[in-house]
Amino acid sequence: MTTSKRQLRGISNLISIDRRASEPLYRQIYECFRSRIICGGLRAGEVVLSTRSLARSLRISRLPVLNAYSQLLAEGYFESQVGSGTFIAGSLPGRINAQTTKYAPSASRGKRPISGHAAALPPYERPLWAESLGPFQVGQPELHKFPIEIWLKLLARYSRRMRVKALQYGDAMGLPHLREAIAAYVRTSRGVRCEAEQIMIVSGSQQALDLATRVLLEAGMAAWVEEPGYRLVHRALQSAGCRAVPVPVDRNGLMVAAGMKLNRKTRAAFVTPSHQYPLGVTMSATRRLELLEWAHRAGAWIIEDDYDSEYRFDSMPIASLQGLDSNERVIYIGTFSKIMFPSLRLGYIIIPPDLVERFAAMRQVLDVCPPHLTQAVMADFIREGHFARHIRKMRPIYSERRRVLVGELKHELGDQLEIVGDEAGMHLATFLASSRNDRAIAAKAAKQSLSLSSLSSFYLGTASRRGFVLGFGNTKANDIAQAVRHLKRLVQR
Repeated sequence: MTTSKRQLRGISNLISIDRRASEPLYRQIYECFRSRIICGGLRAGEVVLSTRSLARSLRISRLPVLNAYSQLLAEGYFESQVGSGTFIAGSLPGRINAQTTKYAPSASRGKRPISGHAAALPPYERPLWAESLGPFQVGQPELHKFPIEIWLKLLARYSRRMRVKALQYGDAMGLPHLREAIAAYVRTSRGVRCEAEQIMIVSGSQQALDLATRVLLEAGMAAWVEEPGYRLVHRALQSAGCRAVPVPVDRNGLMVAAGMKLNRKTRAAFVTPSHQYPLGVTMSATRRLELLEWAHRAGAWIIEDDYDSEYRFDSMPIASLQGLDSNERVIYIGTFSKIMFPSLRLGYIIIPPDLVERFAAMRQVLDVCPPHLTQAVMADFIREGHFARHIRKMRPIYSERRRVLVGELKHELGDQLEIVGDEAGMHLATFLASSRNDRAIAAKAAKQSLSLSSLSSFYLGTASRRGFVLGFGNTKANDIAQAVRHLKRLVQR
């Protein structure tokens, strides 16, 4: 028997009967099963209830159920195996295509309106990098180096001692022990000024961006975004009915003066000052002070996404923008996805004290509270030193991969690509010297298992530069040379 059949065993099928109807009970049961199978409500391989269990559930004798099952078996809707039970047949007579039934509602159902904000979002597509791991994927850490055995031991240990209280709804802000551990970490490593009470645990930086947008902005308001920049910031603003104002980024980060010329009175600015995404540049001290001064004068908010600041190779990590803020205008976002593993879906947002209650109220509306178990294990992982050790272990590994990648790019494509933003993080950007279509090259590369992110796709407006964003987090140093030669062949065609 297949795994799916085992998993579905014992699931109750919603079969109803009417004792007052003239139609015999066995026929009602037969028709109910048959119609559900034909319309796709019951799928091939699903295990149905035993005749005794269904009779008991319907409070009738077993005979009508036996007769109905016999008819369904005879007509090929059911299959039966000794010791395995009865299940929906794999080859079904008169079956309507399930995909058509699910996704193409008939005109008779009438209009099916959705919100304008949802309708305006681009079609959902599962990212290519989510299907399989390959060279140059952006945002992917080296998963094979993660101490999974330690994580599993902590998970098992906590599961064994977990109390009933942990099964209850939690605080919208998150588990106090984890918030305290994060507060101690960001104060020492990132220069963030905060107390544990200001920290909210979220399911990754994307929820933090969405939450900040909901709390700080009204529909129709404008916000600065980096150009080029993180695409899901644009989506968060779009879904809230807000307008993104693309502000150019140069080698010193967001051009504050240009932003003021474009729209001086925006309510917020979304920035990645420590390692700009995707260009990888670091915002200069002058620009940071300009941005803070603008926020203070304009009464605006700055949302600082500090997504991979732990890895800096030629100098010490850059202190956070939030640590320079004396007017509490910065909302700081951090994530564990790049350090730990993406499916962890755990991050945090550090909120000015006067906004904490409003963020908590909005969080409660969205999903009530974060899951308890993952938070508890993460708190132990940090407090017992595993988190810091993992960062120390990975820093030289990523540094070596970055060194090899830069060297190979200069050797193979030095006259065709300009490298930028390689001082930190797990990716760098390149500018194409020619006017080649970077999106077309990236699409062709994807078919050949090479994960190129086209630089032009990160622009909200017209792209001023073309090139590629190359991740090296999950690409082994020994595989980089071959991957660069592959890139060279694509660029030179």
